[in-house]
Formats: sequence, C-alpha cells, structure tokens
Amino acid sequence: GSVGVDDNGDCDTADRTPSQKDANRNGIPCDIVIRLDPYGQGTYTILSDGNVDEDPDDEAYALESIHRSFVLAIGKLGVVFLIGIFVPLFMATGLIRNEMTSGTMHFMLAKPIARGEVFLYRLLGFYALAWVYLTLLIALLAIVSGLMGPSDGFFRFGDLGVWMSVWLASVMAITVYGMLFCTLGVMWKHGMVLALPFAAWELGMILTTLGAPDAAILRFSVIGWAMNIVDAGAALAWQDTPLLIQMGLWGGGNGPLQGAEALNVFWSTPGLDIGALGTIVVSMLVLLFQAAACWLLGSILFKSKEIE
Repeated sequence: GSVGVDDNGDCDTADRTPSQKDANRNGIPCDIVIRLDPYGQGTYTILSDGNVDEDPDDEAYALESIHRSFVLAIGKLGVVFLIGIFVPLFMATGLIRNEMTSGTMHFMLAKPIARGEVFLYRLLGFYALAWVYLTLLIALLAIVSGLMGPSDGFFRFGDLGVWMSVWLASVMAITVYGMLFCTLGVMWKHGMVLALPFAAWELGMILTTLGAPDAAILRFSVIGWAMNIVDAGAALAWQDTPLLIQMGLWGGGNGPLQGAEALNVFWSTPGLDIGALGTIVVSMLVLLFQAAACWLLGSILFKSKEIE
C-alpha cells in the first residue's frame, strides 16, 4: 500500500517535476509503495518517490522493535527452551529411578496398581508443580513487559497473545521432555548420561529455528514443534511484524535502524505453511503423540525392570 510522508519538505518542492515527485508511478506524489512479493515468502518490495521518510522516527522504531525482540528472545530461549528442557532434565530423569534404587518403590508396587499407572502418576505430580511454576513465571514476565514496554496506554495488551503461545509451548515441551527423560531414567540408572546428548541435539534444533524455521530436520525434534506454536502465536498477535522488519532493514535507504536486525533474528514465519491456527493445532497434536509414545515406552521398560 501507499505509506510514508515528506517529513522535512524536500520532496514536494517547486524545483522538482511531477514525474520526480511520483517516481514510483502510482499517481500519488511523495509517498512510498510497499508491495508483498508473491514469490518471496513474506518479503516486500519498497518503491520510494525519493526524499520521503528518509528521516524516520528512529527512537520510536527502536523501542518497538527491541521490545518485540526481547519478548521473543525471552519466550523462546529463556522459557520454552531453557526452563522447558532443564527442569525435566534435573527433576524428571530420576523420578522413578531414584525410588527403584532406594527400595521405596516396593511400597508403591505392593498395592494393586499397574506399573504403567505408577509411572504416569509420578509424572503427573511433577507436572502439577512444573506447570504452576511456568504459569506464575510467564504471568510475571507478561506483567512486567506489558507495563515497561512502549504503549499508548498504561499496559501493552497486544503482547498477551504472544505470552499465551509461550505458555502453551512451554507446557507442551515440559510434558514431552518429562516423559522422555523419565523413560531414560528407567532405562538406565545413569539416565542423565543418556539425556544430555538429547539436550545438546535440542540446542542445535532451536538455533536452527532462528535461521531456518521450515527446515525438515526440525520435524525430528521436540523444540521445533514447540517453536512453531510460539511463531504462530506471534504471527496472530503482531501481524505487522514482517512489514516492520522490512521497513527497519531499509531504514529510509540509509541502512538498518536500531532493533531491526535483532527482530529479524528472533521473528520466524510459522514453518508449516498451513496458517497460524493450523500450525498451533498440528504442533500440539504432534507433541501429544510424542508424549504418549514416551509414556508407552517408559511403561514397558518399567514393567520389565526388577526393583532392587
């Protein structure tokens, strides 16, 4: 569409011809045309009449882009990845194994309860604590960032959709990682040794999501599907972000504005090409399937183990 203004009056001057004032040939003098490239996967073509918006509000742009970068960085790396993987790594890996080696598992198995149910109940107790912790942490982050971020009002309500997607992604990630690491703990008494290489793999996958969110290798991870949920939630809440990034990278023709490159790194288009809502639904179903598969494998292994 047509945007931009002659912010300092050097486009609409008497010494410039009408053709010079309408260099992009859209019939509107001294403006900027921004067109979505239908073959560029979300890229834009910017056509300026010249001397238009060459001095944009750098401060306002920097505040907005840095705030969005902060929310995405904390949400993706800080909450979904670090907390989502390391809380289960240290708390769920020995959830069953510690009781197997200490002998206290005998008291639980003395009751007429299937081992698969014991496996599930122990994890549900862990989830109850982890999910409450996540909810309180994300609520605190949402309140602080909403109050401190740039806004016309006292609170940035537009960020709540992103934080909701971060909460959903982190809950799903902890669910799968908890099942997986607990299964590895049942498999071997040194389950942490088995879990650490997987954590390293997931670290590589989250770095891949920042540069290539549609890479096929991400389908063989947990964090790739969780990041799809965050990206889809951000796409629904901040629909103008792709345009904001392109405008910042262009910077009035004088190079990128402050915050544009950071936002470009942490923002990713949902990688499934089925729309934001479809991406959230499919990603949740895949993560639930992964959790169910880990529970089934863990239950089978638990049934075959002798209690010391």
